[in-house]
Amino acid sequence: MAFLNSNLVAQLAQMFLVVLVAPLVTGVVRKVKARLLRRRGASVLQPYYDLWKLMRKETVPAPNASWLYHAAPYALFALTWVAAALVPTFATGLGFNWAADLIVIVGLLAAARFALALAGMDIGTGFGGLGASREMMISSFAEPAMLMVMFALALEAGTTQLSSIAGYLIAHPAALHISLALALVSYIIVLLAENARIPVDNPSTHLELTMVHEAMVLEYSGRHLAMIEAAAFLKLVLYMSIFSCLFVPFGMVTSDRTVATMAAGAALYVGKLLLGAAALAVGETSVAKMRVFRVGEFLGVGLVLGLLALLLHFVAAAGVN
Repeated sequence: MAFLNSNLVAQLAQMFLVVLVAPLVTGVVRKVKARLLRRRGASVLQPYYDLWKLMRKETVPAPNASWLYHAAPYALFALTWVAAALVPTFATGLGFNWAADLIVIVGLLAAARFALALAGMDIGTGFGGLGASREMMISSFAEPAMLMVMFALALEAGTTQLSSIAGYLIAHPAALHISLALALVSYIIVLLAENARIPVDNPSTHLELTMVHEAMVLEYSGRHLAMIEAAAFLKLVLYMSIFSCLFVPFGMVTSDRTVATMAAGAALYVGKLLLGAAALAVGETSVAKMRVFRVGEFLGVGLVLGLLALLLHFVAAAGVN
């Protein structure tokens, strides 16, 4: 019973850790980008101030908004938070380990995307419909690529549970194949596309010819916009957490779950997130945004690499046998 209670407490700690650190990760990305562009930039804590300011502002709904408009931000935030809380971060085998499945995570992300796209079209504006259609176009490539990456890793570990995959990779650090390298590149492409980052989208602009995510949320304000912004911060942390769990799982606590080891694992996890945020900022300042019509080709590369990773796993398994 004590072991079960400790796992539940660790699960709750992870649940609140991801939501607390999410604005910090985005703040680090913005700060590093500003410094690389020889600008001072805002504080890394600015996203926290922005969320607090939006939560205190009055919500001004669109005149023709339906209940979807009001419910979508909360559904988007809840689905993203649940998905981010399920991904193992600093320890494996936590209280809800049975639900931390790759298929479940992909399904939750698809439901969140569906809610946001509906909200974008609900108002009936040209911008909302444009952003929703582009979001669906991107998801039609990104989701299959994500599934190919997940299946390649699941076949390597023999399970689709994230904790089991992380435990397998920790126990077999030498069991790395070219298929996992291809899956890594494919996953990075999906991460950039799903989080509306350069070269797929530029989160700092509102140009109608280029924006995707921002086009769907132009009509939101106040606490609704705060929920959407917080969900975007959480989504970036979610994808970075999956990256940390599946590709760099070192430092995760698998046994000897004491308060000290858990705290050390959590500190290492936050360090991975901040390092990943800095790497993302460097990458975004090193490349230019591509045209919208080239995004399909970019994501097609990720899909092909994910498929190759899956096929090479079967080839390697057949060679061993």
